[in-house]
Amino acid sequence: MRKSGSHSAKAFLILLGGVLLVALLAQFLRFRVDLTEESRFSLSPATKALLEELDRPIHVDILLTGGDLPGGMRRLQKSIEETVRTFNAHSSYTISVAYFDPLTVVDSLQEDFIYTLADYGINPTNVFVSQNSGQQSQLIFPGILVSDEEYETGALLLKGERGMSSEQILNASIENLEYELANAIRKLTRPEKSAVAMIIGHGELSEDDGFGMVEALDGNYEVFKVPLDQAKSPKDLSSFAAIFILGPKQSYTERELYLLDQYVLGGGNLVVAADGVDVDLREAAGEGTFSFPLENELDRLLFRFGVRINKDLIQDLNFSYIPVMGGNFGNQQQLVPMPWPFYFNAGRVQAHPITKGLDQVNFRFVSSLDTVKADGVSKIPLIFGSENERVLPAPTRVAFADMEQEPDVEAFSSKNLPLAYLLEGEFTSLYKNRFVPEGFSKSDFLESGRGKVVVFGDGSVFQSQMPLQGGQPLPLGEDPFAQTTYANRQLLQNLVQYLADPEGIIAARTRSLQIRPLDRVKVAQQKAFWQSVNVVLPVVVLSLLGGLILYFRKARYGKKSIG
Repeated sequence: MRKSGSHSAKAFLILLGGVLLVALLAQFLRFRVDLTEESRFSLSPATKALLEELDRPIHVDILLTGGDLPGGMRRLQKSIEETVRTFNAHSSYTISVAYFDPLTVVDSLQEDFIYTLADYGINPTNVFVSQNSGQQSQLIFPGILVSDEEYETGALLLKGERGMSSEQILNASIENLEYELANAIRKLTRPEKSAVAMIIGHGELSEDDGFGMVEALDGNYEVFKVPLDQAKSPKDLSSFAAIFILGPKQSYTERELYLLDQYVLGGGNLVVAADGVDVDLREAAGEGTFSFPLENELDRLLFRFGVRINKDLIQDLNFSYIPVMGGNFGNQQQLVPMPWPFYFNAGRVQAHPITKGLDQVNFRFVSSLDTVKADGVSKIPLIFGSENERVLPAPTRVAFADMEQEPDVEAFSSKNLPLAYLLEGEFTSLYKNRFVPEGFSKSDFLESGRGKVVVFGDGSVFQSQMPLQGGQPLPLGEDPFAQTTYANRQLLQNLVQYLADPEGIIAARTRSLQIRPLDRVKVAQQKAFWQSVNVVLPVVVLSLLGGLILYFRKARYGKKSIG
């Protein structure tokens, strides 16, 4: 019996030593193993690099609070906390996390605090929660605040495409958590800004003079208005992370086309949002007006790169409304909302870092796009129209009076027309096998090169609308009449971030998590069986193992004591 006691003590000491050794090693060795099929708890290389470069502690406040939240919101809440803790595991400095309810701010400061959250894009959402008295509405803030000792920023986390189910929106939001948190940390810790150019001098930006772009990119990028005629060589443009051409009305010279051509071939990023036709909306009342083809010479450059903006207009039954003067009431002019298929919203998007999970984007007077042969260039459509569209070649009548009658749905037989293209790859110069324009050296000429080009058939997609009563332009994406905010602003921000650093944290937007819903029929039919498996079976197994251990222990040591 003494031998048996000595054996037990020795085993206990070995076990205790092993536990202490593991605890000691844990202080020096840090590792995590992600065993999920979708690498749910893994981070992209760009996010890891961002966290390893942190030079100070970061604090994250989760604004989505409340113990009685609906199941989906609790799932999002848990995922946010798990993502923050995953970030902390890879960070060189501590990333702490806490819950904070904006509604607990004292009344005198609460309104100002909620406006501050709105500046970060964090708008409250109403959900129904279960209370003792039944279902009650509760205001929640599905976002985060990220701060250090000096500065603070925030991010909205509940995002999805219009038309998604609530489960799909939650899943898309969880997929996007890594990007949103990493982007907030990047804003806080990397204040340096890249430069973005807006070309002027050809009637561009006629609607808002660039206010929409400047306001949307403020805090992240320096935006400059650049007249091309002042650039002496393509090198003068090479410092810009992206160049935007928005709604040009006048022609570009050979010299200007050459500068843009060589900028792209030198690794630059060009965004062209241009109309194929010209429409004067002020003449649409009464007998109306007509759309006429718009020539600006950019067609030649875009054709060589692989896309063509057609001389037509798209009408879409997923239309917006336009305010039209409907007479006077007393001495007040009355604005009447009129369905206007030339203005429409597009919510079908490509699963690409620029557009994945994007809500509806508002378009106004859009021309269709076609791709043409361009060896070495990949052409990715980013945004598509609805199931009911039609294309009207120029010249076509544009009149408010035409909208007074119900549209013929059968006439809208086209569907999912591409409204934007991303072109990537090895581009060939428009000036290959040609004389370069006067004033440029042939020795610096690039016949081909890798760059990126994005083309929209709408010159106003990144231009702000004006308020109904006049004044300053509205923030990009706000519709003054429908009182709705569309995703044009988010599209612009994603686009610039992708062009500036396609392998950076924007790549995290490609993460995909599969929804695995329970089969409701099987749940109802097999509920009792699986309850018994999960509750009774473990007890039975443990009882059998305990009985076997006692039996063998008694059989072994009982014989020794008799001898």
